[in-house]
Amino acid sequence: MEKSLFRYIWTHSRRDQLIVCAVVLASLPFYFMSLDLPRQIVNQAIQGEAFRDGNATAPFLHLKFDWPAWLGSGTVEIFEGFEVGRVGLLMGLSFLFLFFVVVNGAFKYWINVAKGVLGERMLRRMRFDLFSMVLRFTPEALRSVKSSETATIIKDEVEPIGGFIGDAFITPVFLGLQATTALVFIMVQNVWLGLIALAVIAVQFTIIPRLRRELLRLGKQRQLASRQLAGRIAEVLDGIEVVHVHNAYDWERAEIGHRLFNLFTIRLKIYNRKFFVKSLNNFLAQLTPFFFYAIGGYFALRGTLDIGQLVAVIAAYRELPPPLKELIDWDQQRLDVQVKYDQVTQHFAEERLAPLLDARQEAEDVPLVGPMVGEDIRVAGPHGDMIIEGGAFAIDLPAKVALISNGGAAATTMARIIARRSTEFHGQIRIGDRDLLQIPASVAGRRIAYAGVDPILFPGSIRDNLVYGLRAKPLRRAAEDRREMDRRIAEAIRTGNPLEHISDQWVDYERIGARDENDLDRILIDLLDRVGMGDTIYLFGLGGRIDPERDRDLAERVVEARRRLRETFQTNGMADLVEPFDPTRYNSQATIAENLLFGVAVSDEFRGRNLAENAQFRSATDRSGLTDDLVQMGLEIAQTMTEIFEGLPPGHSLFEQFSFIGAEELTEFEAILRRHARGEGRLTQEDRTRLLALPLAYIETRHRLGLLDRRLMSRVVEARGLVREVLENSGDGVEFYDPDRVCAAAPLRDNLLFGRISHQVANARVRVAEAVAAIVRELDLLTDVERIGLDHQVGTAGRLLSPQERASVNLVRCLVKRPDIMVIDGALAPFDEAQAQQLMEVLIGLLDRQSLFMVLPNDRQAGAFDAQMRFRDGQIIINETAQRTPRSRQVEPGGAQTTAGEVA
Repeated sequence: MEKSLFRYIWTHSRRDQLIVCAVVLASLPFYFMSLDLPRQIVNQAIQGEAFRDGNATAPFLHLKFDWPAWLGSGTVEIFEGFEVGRVGLLMGLSFLFLFFVVVNGAFKYWINVAKGVLGERMLRRMRFDLFSMVLRFTPEALRSVKSSETATIIKDEVEPIGGFIGDAFITPVFLGLQATTALVFIMVQNVWLGLIALAVIAVQFTIIPRLRRELLRLGKQRQLASRQLAGRIAEVLDGIEVVHVHNAYDWERAEIGHRLFNLFTIRLKIYNRKFFVKSLNNFLAQLTPFFFYAIGGYFALRGTLDIGQLVAVIAAYRELPPPLKELIDWDQQRLDVQVKYDQVTQHFAEERLAPLLDARQEAEDVPLVGPMVGEDIRVAGPHGDMIIEGGAFAIDLPAKVALISNGGAAATTMARIIARRSTEFHGQIRIGDRDLLQIPASVAGRRIAYAGVDPILFPGSIRDNLVYGLRAKPLRRAAEDRREMDRRIAEAIRTGNPLEHISDQWVDYERIGARDENDLDRILIDLLDRVGMGDTIYLFGLGGRIDPERDRDLAERVVEARRRLRETFQTNGMADLVEPFDPTRYNSQATIAENLLFGVAVSDEFRGRNLAENAQFRSATDRSGLTDDLVQMGLEIAQTMTEIFEGLPPGHSLFEQFSFIGAEELTEFEAILRRHARGEGRLTQEDRTRLLALPLAYIETRHRLGLLDRRLMSRVVEARGLVREVLENSGDGVEFYDPDRVCAAAPLRDNLLFGRISHQVANARVRVAEAVAAIVRELDLLTDVERIGLDHQVGTAGRLLSPQERASVNLVRCLVKRPDIMVIDGALAPFDEAQAQQLMEVLIGLLDRQSLFMVLPNDRQAGAFDAQMRFRDGQIIINETAQRTPRSRQVEPGGAQTTAGEVA
């Protein structure tokens, strides 16, 4: 990052800065003329100096310039003008003044917009430059850099810098020339008044900046305190589970409160100093008019200064303080922004960044095979102890190598070095004639994969995370509106941003042996199945959704599978397992809300208790006469629940079984029941809404309170059509069931069953799942279901997946890019011993022609590898397995033919 802010700005925006400055210079003559017009209006038109000799007319637009006596006197005539009367002269000069007001306003508007656009472009460039440097942080720097602080810097702290960039050169030029023009005009009218104005300006520019130095120091403290506050809040959020487990709420509140108090104290000091400086500056600004009125009036009384000149001087001075004040503010902003910029450059210091190593020639991107030699490897621990001291080794790649840790840190350290996740070591590791650390990052990213103990997944689908390592560069540009594309590319060039678009084709299908996107999904699903996640992807697929408009063929096949599944249940005596959805019947396995809606809520206002508050739904139940019955049913449920839960502690299993009322709501419903006992009229509208919400979640076959009879079921079915009619007119809040269509809002599993599994039949869910799986295989839907499973969202940092699922996704992400070297360091820790053993065998089989380095805790599985790398007394010892697995010769597209050698 450029150390000087102004040099950074000038380097990247010199052309735009010069264009705006040229417009500023072009605006000055118009500005000077607008300052002189008040004098002409007062002297020539109002006082009649232009008609002093009895002339009936006077020239209008007579353009001339009178040099003052102290500059040698004289007149320069530009245009003779037009002869007009007294009123004509007054109106002409007034409209001319208005014209210059509009022109000057137009100049200011264009200049301000140009400054804003320039600032936004530079802010975009700066943020992109900083993000690019984030990608270059070394593994060691990442351990000391807080992600929240870095994100705060890029998002918030450079915002004022970007706002200043447009003002960096243009504002002092624009405001300085405006102030100089006004000051020159005053001096032209009267040199003494000009000197007075100049003296006050000199005092302002001397005292005010000095007083503002303390503001800079306080501003720096505030910025650091704010950044540390954001970092601490992020730390608490990341470790919130520990806070819950150890009841550290009060400590964390006190700690954050202490930081907020310190921040408040700093800001209070800033306000006191800031407004004192502002008051002093305003006083000095008002001092000059005092001198103008007193001394200028004295000169006017003596006749050395006419009234028009005095009015013009005062009018010109009114134009002088704003630019002067803005110039002082600009200087303050300059110092403040420079402090912020210095802190940004310190955070992105050069020592934290890895060197820029890019593939200089395509020929360099060749397989990482051949002799791998380490010489004089020395690694120091955090306390100065030597983890590896003078270690050396030689291995012929490809090979399967077990790094035996035996409880020490050396194996993990070596694994991170081989994977280029650590650069803090002395010595050299070469693969062939190439230094490991000097291999371009683009080549290493393709040829080396690393799976550590803590897999990192990004928010998005499982598929997005699996193909993450395949998005090296776009291969084909996506279809895009030509005009919009040209504008996007032009802006990208001006701001140093990438020309590529995120919608381009980034995945190289040929590299991994896939024909298209569907074939890639097949490869991903096969790899997931091999690492033991096939059943999970299938279940994710059943829980996923399809868009019948986008994939009509699949939607039709799902409807066909629905019919076949229904026939299977009927013919195999399993009809009692699932009660199907029927528009003319009540589904006793579904809630009352589901029976009324006969569909799936799309928006939150139709989900859960929000449904009871929804005005459209309430109007439908009111019109059908169901509301009072449901409220009465809610009273009975509340009465029963308060009796059942009385005396039970929160968290009891009954609360989960009867999920109508939470433990914290018992007292509220008890109060409602007491009000009802005093008389029906005492129930408020809010009470009725809360009671209505209870039966909407009621299922008779599950809860068995005997509250739902056939008469009420029939009335619910009768009201179903009215509810649909009202909700269809109100918008797209609910997608209704149709026996012949797929419901896009419902999971695929529900679309296949098109009903609810019985709560009364033992082991019904398992039997239904087996029947669904059989139909899916029979109709060749398995691949489609698993493809839908790839769309399953992993959540922030993969938190919607289990540790085993995160580890599996991480392994497949490494495998799918077919690396030459794969390093496994604790990636199998979430699995039990049998699963880990099976996964290890799968990895060895999948990486038959590639190298595998795996950290093992002991020798138990070491025999499956070609060699073992052990660490003893700081030395590296290579033991070759008695019978090394033979490997065939390998040819990679675009690469050289290689042969695996023996372990050195």
